[in-house]
Amino acid sequence: MLNNDNNNNNFQLVNEKNTFINIKNELSETDKPVIITSALPYANGEIHIGHISSTYLPADIFTRFLRISKQQVYHVCASDDFGTPIIIKAEKENKRPEEFVAYWNKRDIEDFSAIGISFDKFFQTSSKENQDFVQNVFDKLVINGHIYEKEVIQFYCDFDKKFLPDRYVIGICPYCKSDDQYSDLCEKCGRVPEEILDPKCGICGKPPIKKSSNHYFFKLSNFSHELKEWLNSNNNLQPDVKNYVLYWVNEGLQDWDITRDLEWGISIPLEEAKGKVFYGWFDNHLCYISTFNTLLKERFKVSGKDIWNNSIIYHFIGKDIIYHHFLFLPAIRMGINREYKLPDYIPVRGHLMLHNKKLSKSRNWYISLKDFISKFNPDFLRFYLATISPSNQDDINFDWDVFYSKINNELIDNIGNFINRTLSFTKKNFNGIVPEPCIYDQDDKNAIESIMDISKNSGKFLLNTETDKALKYILKFSNFFNQYFQKKQPWKNKDTSSTTLYISINAVRTLAILLAPFIPNSAEKIWLQLTNNKSNLWEQSWNGSSILRIEPGHRIGKNSPIFKKIEKIEIEKEKIKLGKNG
Repeated sequence: MLNNDNNNNNFQLVNEKNTFINIKNELSETDKPVIITSALPYANGEIHIGHISSTYLPADIFTRFLRISKQQVYHVCASDDFGTPIIIKAEKENKRPEEFVAYWNKRDIEDFSAIGISFDKFFQTSSKENQDFVQNVFDKLVINGHIYEKEVIQFYCDFDKKFLPDRYVIGICPYCKSDDQYSDLCEKCGRVPEEILDPKCGICGKPPIKKSSNHYFFKLSNFSHELKEWLNSNNNLQPDVKNYVLYWVNEGLQDWDITRDLEWGISIPLEEAKGKVFYGWFDNHLCYISTFNTLLKERFKVSGKDIWNNSIIYHFIGKDIIYHHFLFLPAIRMGINREYKLPDYIPVRGHLMLHNKKLSKSRNWYISLKDFISKFNPDFLRFYLATISPSNQDDINFDWDVFYSKINNELIDNIGNFINRTLSFTKKNFNGIVPEPCIYDQDDKNAIESIMDISKNSGKFLLNTETDKALKYILKFSNFFNQYFQKKQPWKNKDTSSTTLYISINAVRTLAILLAPFIPNSAEKIWLQLTNNKSNLWEQSWNGSSILRIEPGHRIGKNSPIFKKIEKIEIEKEKIKLGKNG
């Protein structure tokens, strides 16, 4: 709604307190905190761009959006520290597993921070807090009758003298017949095989033998009806994902072996279970809760349980772990009488391909995050991935030529161009002072309406974690103002230039806030050039009721181009390097 004061024609937004939509009203959960988790990175190697695209970037963008919308939000994660791959890699580096995972936990935090991904708490599954919590959950499942012991025949490598955990048995999926799949997860069809076909040892490649061992099982089959009810009643889950999870449930759920014959892991809290540890997929998602509990204890000296149970819960994951998060995770919480509430949302994203080929560390077909940010602005990767990532499980493709085009044409020539020409023109022609607007013509009124509408349009998409659609609206907004500035020609039309610049300056302000979830470091630079004050970066954006918050008389800061264009030769070097790996 617009107010038009005929004396000064100063349009104001009436009853609009936030630049983004009122997130609390949209969630219909007034005053409820939001807890966001990202799937745990495995602590045995560097983060690459595929990890970022599916899980961590969408969660970070969403978290930042909620914070700007003044929502109480917590983003937690941890490194996944247990498993045979970690034992083997630690042995090769002559390190204890504890040392090995501590290094990768620290490295993960550094890599995430370098690209602007932040957590309220980034913990470890090997922490005492998580170990105690997992053992406590197991004890309750035992008491509630959901655990039983059973002798099983499992794979053993006579050459390596090891029982082989699932990730070290590779073969053919019995469901979709895809080759080179893990025995605990087919990455092709997403199912957990009951028994892999044509098994091979993942360490030496030799066929393993079978040996008997006693293991503990979680009665997943007990929860078929309860899982169906939860899936059918939760309208926040992606329909396509929900439908094939329901198909798995209807086919019949198999009880789940939750123990392994290993030394490195969380020990089973039973006297007769010495030498056995929990399977990683039993303890790692419980670390969402133990990490949050630890955060609340450290920050507020209170238990996290009450806040967890009175919050809106989001678990951001990639599509390769749907089975675990839509079946194992809720069933375990059901098994302890929902002592901790189930997720409200589980946003699922597809895989990132690299030039239309599956990312693979072993085949050196990937781009490490550390290598990328050593050569390019980290915000360039955030922007590019956000523009190509839909809010579904469709796979996306990283292409160096498309990356080059999107950054130079969309981010720099569109957004960067408008911001720079507006600030530099104000500096040159108005001595850096925001001018007093004159009478508005229809183009000016349309521009102000655009400023008022953009936050609601982009905010609604961000609320639904549709980052690509939100960013497209922002690009459209910036393009509109490039055309507005060009049409008004303030360098020629002196009588109306003050109005053009007043409106354009406030469009830059809006862009700074809208872009903050996507490219936070660059948005901060925009804000600094606009306000000449970094200390109150976002607080200024909420004072008063007008979205046109940069008032006449305000002096902007020093300005320079926010972004530097990528040179074609830089992209050609990356393509040549990639070609050698391919």
